Amino acid sequence: MKKQIGIVLFALLLALCAFAYYSFYIPYTKIQAKAMAVMVSAKDLKTAFSANDIDLLSSKLKMFDEKYVELEKEAKTIYWAVTIPYISDFKLGVEAGRYGVEATKAMVASIAPYADLIGFKKGESSFSGKSAEGRLQTAVLTLDKVLKNVDVISDDIHQIEIRLEKIDEKRYPTEIGGKKIRSTIASVKEQFTGVSHLFVDAKPMLKKLPEILGSKKEQTYLLLFQNTAERRATGGFLTAYAVFKIKDGKMTIDKSSDIYTLDASIPSHPSAPPEIATYHKGVSQLYIRDSNLSPDFAKSLELFNSLYKKSSLRVDYDGIIALDSKILVDMLTIFGDANVDGITFSAKIDKRCDCAQVIYQLFSVVDEQVGFVKENRKGVLGDLMYELFNRALRFSPSKYWGSLAQAMFKDMDEKHILLNFVDPAIQQSVEKLNYAGKINESKGDYLHVNNVNFAGAKSNLFTTETIVSKSTKENGTTKREVQVEYRNPYPASNCNLQQERILCLNAPLRNWVRIYVPKGSKLIAFDGSSMKVQTYEDLGKTVFEGFLIVNPMGLAKINVTYTLPASVDASTLMIQKQSGVQGQKYEVSLDGSTVFKGVMEKDTLFK
Repeated sequence: MKKQIGIVLFALLLALCAFAYYSFYIPYTKIQAKAMAVMVSAKDLKTAFSANDIDLLSSKLKMFDEKYVELEKEAKTIYWAVTIPYISDFKLGVEAGRYGVEATKAMVASIAPYADLIGFKKGESSFSGKSAEGRLQTAVLTLDKVLKNVDVISDDIHQIEIRLEKIDEKRYPTEIGGKKIRSTIASVKEQFTGVSHLFVDAKPMLKKLPEILGSKKEQTYLLLFQNTAERRATGGFLTAYAVFKIKDGKMTIDKSSDIYTLDASIPSHPSAPPEIATYHKGVSQLYIRDSNLSPDFAKSLELFNSLYKKSSLRVDYDGIIALDSKILVDMLTIFGDANVDGITFSAKIDKRCDCAQVIYQLFSVVDEQVGFVKENRKGVLGDLMYELFNRALRFSPSKYWGSLAQAMFKDMDEKHILLNFVDPAIQQSVEKLNYAGKINESKGDYLHVNNVNFAGAKSNLFTTETIVSKSTKENGTTKREVQVEYRNPYPASNCNLQQERILCLNAPLRNWVRIYVPKGSKLIAFDGSSMKVQTYEDLGKTVFEGFLIVNPMGLAKINVTYTLPASVDASTLMIQKQSGVQGQKYEVSLDGSTVFKGVMEKDTLFK
């Protein structure tokens, strides 16, 4: 009897092994083979994308699609076991991949007509025989037909997000064979959610793009140039402005001049607000050049417009675009040297300031003390911008426009370009994309350090900043300490304004500093301020305000300690960098653990 039971059990075991072999192992090997073929095809697709060849990209995408169809067909052989969680996750992953393929196909179909405009090579160009300006006009007039794919891509991305959210990474081991599994799945889900939200946020702006470029009616934009060597709240001192119009992609510059010309067109200026009266040297009135007092760009523009509306040079505009010094350097790096008004401008490093030659040359034209009247002093900046814009249109789009677009998007991410639109839908979109220079809301801990140079020459060109932010917990209360160190290792310039041919760049930096932290935070100490420390609320935050002077060949520090409200989630920290700042070093720790150390070029959320 026992022998018979053993035989039956052995037969059952054998049958079970056979079932597992034919139902799972053989399908697994076939699926693995198809998956490997998909991976190889994906690498070919990536190579084609890197080659900037739209025809090759389309061909490789078609092959990838075919390989993925084969994988889907093989994957269906195990879907009968979808009640098993791992099989269910696998099915969700394959379905998400299909939506990803469809989104990619729609995206490639969208960019194909404009391949040569964005830096891709194309066998037959839709714009052959046309000037660069003509190509841009054609693109603008047909862009709305292509942007209908935005909704298709958005729906596909949403379907991917739905399926990835259903996959529970907690059911997987932490690692297998030294490879992290659970955290990798969680990371993929989190990153894709970020991409999905980014696309949703960008969609209103994408759909409005033809209108922004003047497809329906002529658009007027006010261009403001911020000199970051003289730091102000939104990036830099408002040095120059220009008015340009765009219709069907054709751009014309109506006016270009220095900011002093704009100030002179205002018949009366109000008395200086407390910030300027307290910290600015020898200034008793509010000028448009000093109006960017708030670190929130839109808020600063409210003060700007209160003066601008009084100007005899005022024009109605559809948007304001603020650019800083880095944009000039980036454009000259891409296009090469430019000659404007008999002056050569270059992105090469000038040893006299350890900065790009264009920066020093502009200072020479604008600020050098001479015994005669300089024609078009700060207007030369507008002329330079006009030359660079024209050069962008004159050259072959496939040669420069791709790299120029990449540089501009990077500069918007790093807040060297700030956007503000009259159209509420577009403005809301640029705010969500973080292109509007906005002080954002945060559920967790928050930090923004804002420095303003009030009458300290161009000393931000020579001064470096290191910010250390660390938190500790004591009796359930989170205490954070923020230390800012300012170093100026360069000798002072000869700023004797009685002498000719003097370029006063490096002088004592008169620095007004504000620390924006979560609303309700309580100040324990603020060391290093040479003036009375102020505490108040602004832009939904608590602000600690002080003032210090950083001398050439000198070092200065402030140290701020405060406690966070109990309602704040101290396990996360959002740091918003100041617009226009480059090379600012941070060291960030949360509850004793260092989470970042290095240069922070854009707003960052730490966990």
